[in-house]
Amino acid sequence: MVARKPLVVHIDDPEYEGPGGRIGELDYEAFIGGASPDYTRTEPHDEWQAISLSYTSGTTGNPKGVVYHHRGAYLNAIGNILTWGMPHHSVYLWTLPMFHCNGWCFPWTIAANAGTNICLRRVDAAHILGLIREHRVTHLCGAPVVHNLLIDAPAELRAGISHTVHAMVAAAPPPPSMIAGMERIGFDLTHVYGLTEVYGPAAVCAKQREWAALDVEARAERNGRQGVRYLLQDAMTVVNPATGQEVPADGKTIGEIVFQGNITMKGYLKNPQATAEAFAGGFFHSGDLAVRHPDGYVKIRDRAKDVIISGGENISSVEVEEVLYRHPAVQAVGVVAQPDKKWGESPCAFVELKPGTSATEEELIAHCRAQMAHYKAPRKVVFGPLPKTSTGKIQKHVLRQRAKSVSAIE
Repeated sequence: MVARKPLVVHIDDPEYEGPGGRIGELDYEAFIGGASPDYTRTEPHDEWQAISLSYTSGTTGNPKGVVYHHRGAYLNAIGNILTWGMPHHSVYLWTLPMFHCNGWCFPWTIAANAGTNICLRRVDAAHILGLIREHRVTHLCGAPVVHNLLIDAPAELRAGISHTVHAMVAAAPPPPSMIAGMERIGFDLTHVYGLTEVYGPAAVCAKQREWAALDVEARAERNGRQGVRYLLQDAMTVVNPATGQEVPADGKTIGEIVFQGNITMKGYLKNPQATAEAFAGGFFHSGDLAVRHPDGYVKIRDRAKDVIISGGENISSVEVEEVLYRHPAVQAVGVVAQPDKKWGESPCAFVELKPGTSATEEELIAHCRAQMAHYKAPRKVVFGPLPKTSTGKIQKHVLRQRAKSVSAIE
């Protein structure tokens, strides 16, 4: 029991069709009507003062409270505008949950842009495309699962959309097939990267003019990289976790992505130990393993906890997933380690197929072996719906538990 009962304000939504009655003792209109006419706005006494609390989405099974400060919020809001090249009065569709990293700071971004917010009741391709057409939406954000919905939608749902729609994707490394698909249906896609602890987007795969001359697959590969730091983020690089030294920009040497600057959290709520570990050496440690390419762009290879060590060889689960996504029947995939008596660990792929398609385990394994070293290909493929967070990210910690069960059965 809480010592002080929180005030619950009830919003009577006329379009809501689900079960349940009134839960708040005060309705929204009465709440607003009770505001003091003599209210005087006060500014924060310090720009480092906390502005909001976000919880990591729990893909690791251990969500933590992330404390944002005013300075980081406004700098990331401006960074979103600059990075995306947003003109004044943009029309933004909320395909991204507002509770996730505070909507990647876009509530503040659209306010700074003097833009229009179009709210979405549900993530549904027909609903999304209808709102884009009706309101001439210019910008939207979301995880790969949202963009895949638009790619797979019937062409007639996109009829009448004649203007350019700018889409931003993050939350999980997007497979090249998804990036190529968005280009095919005429959406201008920008790939950003970040974490809750850095206010959502903190790096961008800035497009280069010469990429336009590449074929679709090569262009998608370039756009699939996590890229370079946001303009107002002080630093982003890849370091050797043991030494803290920056890894060479050879596209091969794997290290951990770290951030430094004002667009990082104050710390984890009431968790000084986790905060100290996250900021060891003066950088925020992402836990994402990546390489630096000669052009300075960063490319994620895996989460540290998701690397599969098979017979002494490191296998990137992301690499295996990217190959599986190239199969026309694959809707979503998560690759994790399963116990292996001979090799210690081996890749196990959990696959969700597109509606109306089919594929066999043997077919998908052969598909992988044709495009990568055989030892990297999954030894087991499990079909069915994948567990996801409310923001659409695949819950790898759940899949790891399932992989252990799969291994025990065999």
